[in-house]
Amino acid sequence: MNASPLKVISSMATRQLLADLVAAWRRQGGSEVRVESVGGVDAARRVQAGEGFDAVCLAANAIDTLAAAGRVVAGSRVDIVRSGVAVAVRAGAARPDIASESALKAAVLGARSLSYSTGPSGVALQKLFERWGIAAEIAGRIVQAPPGVPVGTLVARGEVELGFQQLSELMNLEGITVIGPLPPEIQIVTTFSGAVASSSQQPEAVRAWLAFLASPGVEPVKQANGMDAA
Repeated sequence: MNASPLKVISSMATRQLLADLVAAWRRQGGSEVRVESVGGVDAARRVQAGEGFDAVCLAANAIDTLAAAGRVVAGSRVDIVRSGVAVAVRAGAARPDIASESALKAAVLGARSLSYSTGPSGVALQKLFERWGIAAEIAGRIVQAPPGVPVGTLVARGEVELGFQQLSELMNLEGITVIGPLPPEIQIVTTFSGAVASSSQQPEAVRAWLAFLASPGVEPVKQANGMDAA
C-alpha cells in the first residue's frame, strides 16, 4: 500500500474521464489517486514552476515540453485518449449546418460571437480561421474562455452564439445543444497523455496507474466520455 495518495494534475478536458477512471481503478483495489483539474495552460505552468506532483495528464505535446524541461520523467509518457472538437449552441437556439468545411465556415462567418479555449483546440482553430482568410474579419467577435472555464458555460449563459471545445467538455453541460463534431476533413484531434512527474516519490505506483489508464478494459469509460482510446 502506498504511503500517500498519488497527486495528479490534469487539464479540464480529462476531468470527468479521470474521475471515472480513478473510480474504476479503486474498485479493482488500486491505491488512492487525487486529481486536480485546472486549465491546461495553468497546469503546465505549475509543473514547469516546480510544484510537486506524482503524475501529470495533459496534451501529448505539453507532456513532451515538460519532459524536455526535466519536469516529467523522460520516456514515461503514456498516451491515454484521443479527443475531437465539437460545436455547441445555446439550448433552443437555431442549429447551423456544420456538416462540411464550407458549411462550418459559413456558420462561423454568420455567428455574432464565438468562443474557443486556451488549450490546443483553440490554437488549432485560430490556425484554421487564418487558413480560411477570415481571422481578421471575426477577431472582434471571438470571446476566448479563460483557462479552466468551459466554453459551454459561456454558450449556456448566452454570452456567445457558437462554442468550440473538446466534446468531452461539452457533452454533459446543461443549457447547450451539441450540434456535432467538426467535419472529418478539418477535425482537430488532441491526444491526452500521462507521465511520471520528476518530483514523484512513488514512480512505480504512477507507472502502474498509467498502465491501467491505457489498458483495453477501460475503453468503454473513454467512449462514454466522448473520447477514443489512444
